[in-house]
This record gives sequence, C-alpha cells and structure tokens, in this order.
Amino acid sequence: MNPCRCWAVVPAAGIGERMRSAVPKQYLALRGRTVLAHSLAALTTAPQLAGIVVVLRADDPYWTDLEVDYPCPLLLATGGAERGASVMSGLKLLTDRLRADDWVLVHDAVRPCLRAADLQRLFRELTDDPVGGLLATPVRDTIKRADGAGRVDKTVDRQGLWHALTPQLFRYGLLREALAAALAADLPVTDEASAMELAGYAPRLVEGSADNLKITRPVDLALAEFLLGSGLLTTGAPVGSA
Repeated sequence: MNPCRCWAVVPAAGIGERMRSAVPKQYLALRGRTVLAHSLAALTTAPQLAGIVVVLRADDPYWTDLEVDYPCPLLLATGGAERGASVMSGLKLLTDRLRADDWVLVHDAVRPCLRAADLQRLFRELTDDPVGGLLATPVRDTIKRADGAGRVDKTVDRQGLWHALTPQLFRYGLLREALAAALAADLPVTDEASAMELAGYAPRLVEGSADNLKITRPVDLALAEFLLGSGLLTTGAPVGSA
C-alpha cells in the first residue's frame, strides 16, 4: 500500500433500534469489551493503517468510558443523522492528512469479527486498483422478492449476487467526491460502494468470510460471542468459500 497512505474511518454514531437495547449496539458488552472496541482492534492488526477516525454522536456519553489502547492514532469526528453524513465528516477531518490518491478504509463499528487475513487480502488485491473495492461474499441462499402483502412475488436469480461487507477501501479523493455528490442529490447511500456506483465507478469485489457479521439483532451478539471465543477467526481461508 506504500507509498500511499491509508486512514480508516469508523462511523459509530448510530443508535441501533433493532437491538432493543438502552445502550447503542456499538457499546454493548462482548467478551469483556464493547463491540466497538473489538471492531477497532480488528483494524489495528493492519500495519498499513496510519490512523483511525471514529465518528461519534455529538452527545455520545459512552466513548469516554471506552478503554482505548491501540498502536495507531485515534481521532474523533462528529457524526450526522445518516451513515453517509457521518462518513463524510470523517473524510473531511482527513483533508490535511491524505492526498487524493491515498486510501481510506471504512469499517462498520459493529463488525467485531473481521479476520486479519481478510483485511490483508483486501489491501493486497486492491494495491494497484485505480478505484478500490470491498469485502463481500457470494449469495448462496435462494432469494425471494416479496410483494406488498408479505407473500413471495418471485424467486430472484442469485447468479452474480454478492452480500456486501466492510471494510470498504477506496481512493480518498474519489470517495469524497462521490459521497458528496450523492448527499447533495439526496440519493440513497447504504454503503460507500453504492456512492461510488452512483458516480459511475465499478468497485472491485474481494471475497471475505461470511462470519464477518454485523451486529444488528440480539442473536448476532450471541454468535459474535461464540466466534470470538472459538479461535475460528484466526484461520486464513474465508468461511463459506466454495
């Protein structure tokens, strides 16, 4: 990745209503730490990172209680109402630290089970890519499209479909321009790759592990607890690979 620099941006301003918890899901307890602490620790396994920007709610009362001891600098930015605005806040904080062709790695605050091997695969496969890409897994289940009454409308052909994960790694200048354009036009942006697609780019898909789960419901927390304690995350091959 050198001589290009790389910073990570971790949007952590969400509330997580589907967890039905009084505490935002990124601050839920997970094996003696918070979910966010595990997610940040997973990123710091990468020697390519110059630092991490954590994007928090303006009134976040939990961050100061987080025990932070990581080998790279951590900066804080204030988030927005939606993910796109929060990521843009983090990108703006890096204005004086990154050139247009440097890299920015965006990772969900609630993906604590990222494998170091997957993170290195992402860096390795995108080293010379002019745009960037994302970790993803091929869709293997049968996919159904629902009608308005909660019944099956049709079965969707899963050929060529991928499930998007994070981290997502893009050239700093391109991502900032693409995200700014999408936000200005009030276009739906659910991840950074979708902003890049709206700008006309074709992000590269890098296969990652299916156990890189996103904590959205209580059962996900239990699964993450099992995975982090199992030793399975230290293996190199993506789980679910054909």
